[in-house]
Amino acid sequence: MCLILIAWQAHPDYPLVVAANRDEFFARPTAAAAFWPDAPQVLAGRDLEAGGTWLGASRQRRFAAVTNYREGGRQRVDARSRGALVADFLTSRASPVAYLTQLETSAAEYNGFNLVVGDGESLAYYSNRGDGQPRWLKPGLYGLSNHLLDTPWPKLTSAKAAFAAALLALPAQELFLDLLADQEIVPDTHLPETGVPLAWERILSAVFVCSENYGTRASTLLTIDRDGRTTLLERSFDAAARASGEVCETFQSSLISTEV
Repeated sequence: MCLILIAWQAHPDYPLVVAANRDEFFARPTAAAAFWPDAPQVLAGRDLEAGGTWLGASRQRRFAAVTNYREGGRQRVDARSRGALVADFLTSRASPVAYLTQLETSAAEYNGFNLVVGDGESLAYYSNRGDGQPRWLKPGLYGLSNHLLDTPWPKLTSAKAAFAAALLALPAQELFLDLLADQEIVPDTHLPETGVPLAWERILSAVFVCSENYGTRASTLLTIDRDGRTTLLERSFDAAARASGEVCETFQSSLISTEV
């Protein structure tokens, strides 16, 4: 997952709205969003190589999503799967504070990541880069790509502006999907330097990433309204950036007490 836009307690009818793109190699096997047979309360896509996921929700209003932290040349081949961070939170009953406190002890075992977790009452961000401290999010709009939260990369800045406008049109969904489909490449003078070749910096500068072997595999819109009605819409794409599937699930969620 390489772009996540979040509105947390920023809309009168929708306490949580998330629009996100997952970028990945097309050769990596993936299952589309569905309720998991081994964890029926969880709705998420699934990485069939490592078993985790990049974004998901549960019937208990739990939400989690992860992006990698891009740092060319610093990837460990023996690192644990970052997708497990999302799956483990969604299948647990630990509060966000308890989960992140426990995660701090093992965060170094993963390549760089950004993680957002919530339980309907609080929303938190944590990265094993930067200062390494959990951040409890106040009501507002947030954006996350492959650096720290709200790092003003050009694609994130433009996407957040479009996201703010799309919120005004809820419950309409198309403006969110339109912003996630933006393939504009950023001029070289505005590209970040993340340790990858310039050609890749260009490709990855778009909101919707297109290349022969790697690109945006799925666009997701998740909304939870004030009554706990959760809707997840996911559109999948092939290597030619053509829509190859769509999933839309709606269910009634409820808050449950959590364990510390």
